[in-house]
Amino acid sequence: QVQLVESGGGLVRPGGSLRLSCAASGGFFNVRSWGWYRQHPGKQREMVATITWGGVVSYDDSVKGRFTISRDSPMKMSFLEMNSLKPEDTAVYYCNMRTNQGGDYWGQGVQVTVSS
Repeated sequence: QVQLVESGGGLVRPGGSLRLSCAASGGFFNVRSWGWYRQHPGKQREMVATITWGGVVSYDDSVKGRFTISRDSPMKMSFLEMNSLKPEDTAVYYCNMRTNQGGDYWGQGVQVTVSS
């Protein structure tokens, strides 16, 4: 069974940086796209960044120029580099992976807290 495991969350001061990682394991699959989403307390989950198998990226306007999504295809991993963090970036961040086999998988979520 395919599983996604995230790591890298934590507490950081405003202006700081964090790097989230997501590793996929289990089963046989071909990755179609990776995505990072976040959920603020009491709000719906929202897209932060996505990257296709071919490397096409998309970002929410609120993170453009500050966050960078990448993937390591052979290792079946995705990363979210977050710089110039703001208090409003505080949220639970989720990794998403979609496969050519029709799978749509989510990680368990990691907390990112930006506070002085």
